[in-house]
Amino acid sequence: MSGRFPRPDYRSLELYDPGRRPVALDLSDNTNRWGAHPAAIAAVRAADDDALTRYPDLYASELKAAIARRYRVPVDAIATGAGSDDVLDSAFRAAGPEGGVVTYPGPTFSMVDPFARMSGRVGAEVPWSRALADPGVLLEGDPVIVYVCRPNNPTGDVAPRPWLDDLLAAAGGAAGPLVVLDEAYADFADESLIEEAPSIPNLLITRTLSKAYGLAGFRVGFAVGAPETAREVEKSRGPYKVSRLAERAAVAALDDADGWAARVTRECVANRARLFTALTERGLKPLPSRANFIFFPVPGGSARAWNDALRARGVAVRPFPACPDLGDGMRVSIAPWPMLERFLAALDAVLAAGEVPAPAGSRP
Repeated sequence: MSGRFPRPDYRSLELYDPGRRPVALDLSDNTNRWGAHPAAIAAVRAADDDALTRYPDLYASELKAAIARRYRVPVDAIATGAGSDDVLDSAFRAAGPEGGVVTYPGPTFSMVDPFARMSGRVGAEVPWSRALADPGVLLEGDPVIVYVCRPNNPTGDVAPRPWLDDLLAAAGGAAGPLVVLDEAYADFADESLIEEAPSIPNLLITRTLSKAYGLAGFRVGFAVGAPETAREVEKSRGPYKVSRLAERAAVAALDDADGWAARVTRECVANRARLFTALTERGLKPLPSRANFIFFPVPGGSARAWNDALRARGVAVRPFPACPDLGDGMRVSIAPWPMLERFLAALDAVLAAGEVPAPAGSRP
């Protein structure tokens, strides 16, 4: 390896590993357990050879048009990418000046700090309790980007709109840091700033088709912001990022008049409420969620032990050790109810066997 490769600050970075391994029931990654959007499947099956042999559109113009129709935003306010991760990474790299700080309230999406470091910046986590008490703390250190996940991953809560308005105002408009609002889970919250984003100069919203639309394997994401902001993000992400097949699938899903995604989202929200009740009945204290998952702190402070015990029974959820303000916890993806019943049965078996500390007040 060259002495000048990699960049010195890259040496401490690790490959992303969320700890997923094959298991009978995987509720760890917040993908759509109802399946892929049927209209997307039909579009892929109808694709011709050109979808494989020809380069895709440089900047996914048909996808942009579909996003504009679906979310009622101008085409020139949209940037696309290979998943919202790609769009976030591109935005982090495009922001200036070079170096500087990316601040974010935590716990939150685990790739924010790596993306900051990959772009030659420093990630600065602020506990959510401090940030909610005063959004101005996210502006300390003169950051180049302020990242907020809404609904937040892994907690599922939604930062209040007045708080967000205060943050945007304090950030100082176009002269201040870019506020990146990650709305990956907004379909499950029925609350979004996406239609307003093109007129707010210091706001960029990122979205994904991995969750409500069931297209995680195709890696389709996008951002909406002021047209000049969207253009800089697309310059950073480069051409040909959305494949022809992915674009056709995404357009079909977004244009679907049958409302499959809306129906699945409603069922997901209903099952979220049922799971919240079921966990509460077992003495756990799940956090109220407006995403497609539920987070609950674990008694005894060992998310790894809870994770290992559930995995031994064929069920995977996502452990989160040492979260700011919360300690250790588990995140469970919402799924069709029979899958959640299997999770609850495994949880009951773990508690009955005494493999983890029993929640206070749990039923015998």
